[in-house]
Amino acid sequence: MAQNLNVADLTLRSPAFSNHESIPRRHAQDGENLAPPLEWSGVPDGTKAFAVVVHDPDAPLVDGYTHWVAYGIPGDATGLPEGGGDAVAGVNSSGDAGYRGPAPPPGHGVHHYYFWVYALDEEIDLEPGLDRRALLERIEDRVIEQARLIGLYENER
Repeated sequence: MAQNLNVADLTLRSPAFSNHESIPRRHAQDGENLAPPLEWSGVPDGTKAFAVVVHDPDAPLVDGYTHWVAYGIPGDATGLPEGGGDAVAGVNSSGDAGYRGPAPPPGHGVHHYYFWVYALDEEIDLEPGLDRRALLERIEDRVIEQARLIGLYENER
């Protein structure tokens, strides 16, 4: 049985962009394709590890597009540096390990990129290469709090 999540204290931000603002091109596929730096605060007591997922529900695919799955992040971490640091790389929707920046179809309008951080009450030994669904299934009963940051990106070409 899933527990009720506290969604009041944990906050997620990025020095690269503000909530509901444009993600810099540096972090997109047509830029340098680097994962943006992330910072979190208000970490709940009992946090032993973190996981991060970046998902674009606006992508013209049945389940949207997952751009990044990262986990194995220590419970005392306060964020991830640009590029993702030492986080264990999961698989994005292209089947590649690691971060794949925004690249919406030209003329498809503004896409919303949901950056999620999950605080876990246990360090879970997860193998590299999990996709978003597999990760969420494995951590579901271990999440004690989650927070999100939404970035925007549009390909106007």
